[in-house]
Amino acid sequence: MKRFHATPATDERYVLAEGPYWDGDRDRVLWVDIAAGEVYTGRFAATRLIPEATLAFAETVGAVVSSQRGELLVAGARRLYTVSAAGVVSPSAEIIGADTASRLNDGGCDPAGRFLVGSLALDLRVQDEILVRVEADGSIFVIDDDLGLSNGLAFSPDGASLYSVDTLSGTLWIRDYDAKAGRAGERRTFLEMDGKPDGLCVDEDGNLWVAMWGSGEVRCHSAAGDQLAAVDVAAPNTTSVAFVGATLDTLLITTASEQLSDSQLARYPDSGRLFTADVGVRGLAVTCWAGTPDSASSRLP
Repeated sequence: MKRFHATPATDERYVLAEGPYWDGDRDRVLWVDIAAGEVYTGRFAATRLIPEATLAFAETVGAVVSSQRGELLVAGARRLYTVSAAGVVSPSAEIIGADTASRLNDGGCDPAGRFLVGSLALDLRVQDEILVRVEADGSIFVIDDDLGLSNGLAFSPDGASLYSVDTLSGTLWIRDYDAKAGRAGERRTFLEMDGKPDGLCVDEDGNLWVAMWGSGEVRCHSAAGDQLAAVDVAAPNTTSVAFVGATLDTLLITTASEQLSDSQLARYPDSGRLFTADVGVRGLAVTCWAGTPDSASSRLP
């Protein structure tokens, strides 16, 4: 099994950095700090990621994606927000009602550009979290409604399989997916992982790169489930991954500084930074969000 080593790419340390996203049309990286309620834009300079702009929300933000025109779709605590190219923020679809103690978490686009997003509980409820898809007309399609903690999402290179993570059970799910018809098949277990899988992405060969919360590593598994490689990260709470850069040949890794003791922070002072690693493969270009600021106005029934 191959082992790689990640190096810090930012001077800044974040509380709960997540959701790295390569916006190739604008040669920029997007990511969030969930706990701080902030969305960031940055650019690479050599091996360093330089933050350029920050957009603050008065709530948690779980994920961000971009449209081809440069508009952003942001998963807030309970609803979605659109951000125009000029920076105007508008509330959009409400996914979670005020009477439910949950918040939105990781999200991403399917091969047709629809936005998928999941939730996690803010109380002691178990197996009650959702994974939903926002349709072009703003309606909400429920894919799962019995998850422990909905997390990373990724698609196979041909777009015919959807991978999704339930962190609490340590399960990486797979299901058939027809983006053109909008059909999501029955989920089945792809991997039962030793640890807490978080965000993930897929490379051009169909291998999965999975960030492992609490383990300080990213694991690479083949489409058959075999572990092929691991990336060592000098931050225990590794949160998510994405291939970025003009040729998608740099693995960008987000980490968190939260939920670490003083002694752990002293031992791992780079916790909360973003890291990069050269793992010898290229990633897949992610599909832009195909919606518009007016396309998500419905509430989950």
